[in-house]
Amino acid sequence: MEGNRTSGNYLYPINQLSESFKAQFLDSLKRTLRKQEKMSLFFDTVQMAYKTRWVVHCEPSLANADHVVKYLGQYTHRVAITNKRILDIADGKVTFIAKDYRDNAINKPVTLEGVEFLRRFTLHILPSRFVKIRHYGIYNHTVKSHMGLLFVPEKKPDVDALINRQNPPETGLQRFERLTGVNPCTCPLCKSG
Repeated sequence: MEGNRTSGNYLYPINQLSESFKAQFLDSLKRTLRKQEKMSLFFDTVQMAYKTRWVVHCEPSLANADHVVKYLGQYTHRVAITNKRILDIADGKVTFIAKDYRDNAINKPVTLEGVEFLRRFTLHILPSRFVKIRHYGIYNHTVKSHMGLLFVPEKKPDVDALINRQNPPETGLQRFERLTGVNPCTCPLCKSG
């Protein structure tokens, strides 16, 4: 952003971004301190932070939006290791493919004890109450509750309700006959009565 100041191809001037970030951050900090009833302990420090000039490091993204979405998608919608990377599980050991970044990122097989493999796998599980994707702006749940915004999905016809209205639910005997082709209420020899 700083480098694009003269071209005008920036979303937000860096000086305004610094001031805006400082205000948002310190307002959030004050709210938290008030909730914890500790604002009086840090009042002078917070006021001094308002007077200090903040520097926000901001630079353009290294790629286009498609690249950013693809990159982040690897982390938000995947697990730590895919099944196709696991080569063998035998004798309490797991062998899988991993990139060796010390050797030009070449894919190499790695064998670990089962317990060590599970320990490393569980490092990728988020702690309780953490989420991979957070909603900001008007989609944040606090904004919705404070502004009284209601996001109602489009009404779609309830297909199941329409089907059930036309055809009553199937009984156990009807289901058995439909699945087996045999009517249990008829004689298996004469097929009548």
